[in-house]
Amino acid sequence: MPHYITLINWTDQGAKSVKDTGKRAEAARNQATKMGGKIQLFYTLGQYDIVGVGEFPDDETFQKFLFTVASLGYVRTTSMKAWSEEEVSKIVSSLP
Repeated sequence: MPHYITLINWTDQGAKSVKDTGKRAEAARNQATKMGGKIQLFYTLGQYDIVGVGEFPDDETFQKFLFTVASLGYVRTTSMKAWSEEEVSKIVSSLP
């Protein structure tokens, strides 16, 4: 499955209700599972509040997941598609 890295910041609404972040994280994991994916979250110091690492069946499903999360109003996200070392090795080995 494709991998995705998501850099996450709380909105004002998310920061005001930070005590519920565990419940929201669990709801996000459940939503990802329903969509055939999975996510892991890391709370961070610095420019971003949270970093998410996810696997989803395809880009479209991941985008739907992001739309679902964004529509709740607690976070803003910046996402990237990622490749594992093994996947990159396969890509590189096919270069002319």
